[in-house]
Amino acid sequence: MKEQLTNELPLITLVGPPNSGKTTLFNLLSGKNVKTVNYPGSTVEYSASKLLSKFEINAKVMDSPGIISLHPNSPDEKVAINSLYSNTEPGTSHLVINTVDASQLSRHLLLSKQLIKAGFHVIIVLTMTDVLSRKGISISEQKLKDELKCDVISINGRTGSGLDKLITSVYCNLNILEKIVNKHHPLTALDAEKDEVINSFKEIEEIVNKVSYKKGIENKPNLAEANKELNIIGEKIGGNGNSPDEFTLKIDRFLLHKVWGFVAFILIMGLTFTSIFWLATPLMGLIDNAFSNLGEVVSSGLGTEWFSSLIADGIINGAGAVLVFVPQIIILFLILGFLEDTGYLARGAMLIDKPLSKIGLNGRSFVPMVSGFACAIPAMMAARTIPNRKERLLTIFIIPLMSCSARLPVYALLIAYLIPRDNPMLGGFILAGIYIFSILSSVIIAGVINKFREKLIKADDNSSFILELPTYKIPKISSVIKNTYLSSREYLLRAGPIILLFSIIIWFATFFPDIDPQIESQNLSQEEIVNLQSTVRFENSYATKFGKLVQPVMTPLGMDWRVGVSLISAFAAREVFV
Repeated sequence: MKEQLTNELPLITLVGPPNSGKTTLFNLLSGKNVKTVNYPGSTVEYSASKLLSKFEINAKVMDSPGIISLHPNSPDEKVAINSLYSNTEPGTSHLVINTVDASQLSRHLLLSKQLIKAGFHVIIVLTMTDVLSRKGISISEQKLKDELKCDVISINGRTGSGLDKLITSVYCNLNILEKIVNKHHPLTALDAEKDEVINSFKEIEEIVNKVSYKKGIENKPNLAEANKELNIIGEKIGGNGNSPDEFTLKIDRFLLHKVWGFVAFILIMGLTFTSIFWLATPLMGLIDNAFSNLGEVVSSGLGTEWFSSLIADGIINGAGAVLVFVPQIIILFLILGFLEDTGYLARGAMLIDKPLSKIGLNGRSFVPMVSGFACAIPAMMAARTIPNRKERLLTIFIIPLMSCSARLPVYALLIAYLIPRDNPMLGGFILAGIYIFSILSSVIIAGVINKFREKLIKADDNSSFILELPTYKIPKISSVIKNTYLSSREYLLRAGPIILLFSIIIWFATFFPDIDPQIESQNLSQEEIVNLQSTVRFENSYATKFGKLVQPVMTPLGMDWRVGVSLISAFAAREVFV
């Protein structure tokens, strides 16, 4: 084990644009399972952890929200920049690892130059080099190092290749920093004048031309001719430094089409929620039958009536109510994970930006709204990245209207009761219709609120939505499965104890007071006598007495007191309804 570098653990901060592989690198260095996403504004917080012990470096590493420059324009960018300049909870940054998407070199190097100019000790990590390799383009790490005067290392986030070189560079740089006596804090402000930004991009373009090579061409290619114009502070300058991905462009011509794009979007979302029902139905049946059989075995094997009823009807049925819906939860997160990893969710945000702008929102609201299908709380937290206050509050207001995963068991129960078991496709379409209705209702309410507030909101309060779309890529199966496992586990840990607790409470309320009803056994089997005793006990239970108190409220709705008891129980958690 290498000795500790300083008394206080040095802090390594990961900084980079959205979708540059920053969080993937953080997971490799820390061994954590922080969820990786490929759209901006995914978080307004940072994650911190110690480096894995196998690297033999006693230091902390911190992942920050994605930024494109040191001039913040949104809350998540402010958090990232403050984590560099301020004494955050993990400490002051000693070393900055700047992740740079090699396929977007011109745009991403602006942040690198700003970090170096501000006085930070920087290591540049090139990601997505496999994308360039498929185009026959390579980046000279040594030439880029000579130009920027800092270490440059290529890393493959999927395989982890190049990670050993990064660890060696980190160790050497931390040792160098330890020997520097007159340490100075990086500049807290940069000159953001337009001319300087333009000059920075011109310098970056020259650097890109020097360090990029294309196979089969002797002379260095003039990449400037292939650059797309980039809107920076109102001026079209620079470019991405590399030719666009032709495969991505071909698919986007269809998926981002003003007509066919929406058709594809509706079909994809419809198939997603339809699949949740019909794919999970066989597994749900197996789990339900298993717990029913287990309850019967336990009920007949235990002598004491109340104790056997507690175990069978309270605990086992409660556990079954939790686990029977796990297949649907897994399928939901699995499909959304694949859509996210391929890069389609970012397209969904771009596609729906124009319709959302009609009701006072923009494309940034799409990701929190989709997250609301999983759980409203993290979705509201994700909405904090929306820079415009009106759009942020409006998004947070409508997120609870989205059908979260906690309501999925309730929908599944009602659909299974109303729809024949031999027609799962119909049940799937009804489930999709419920989700579509929740979206439409949230959109209508948002539009009404926006109209109501129009006189109170200045015209210049409307914000624009700019998004760098990631290239399409094959999903990393292990990453999707890991994220699905984490999300499903969170559901079990959050909903499981509550459902089990209320299952026991409801059992107590339906079993007691134990009046020991006497049933005459005239021409009745033992099973019929037991059922009649249970019915009489239930009709005289605490739950029945309480339910009849709310009967006047439920009658106009065409429901009886039993539904009233379920609805009141669902205030603690939606899943308790089942």
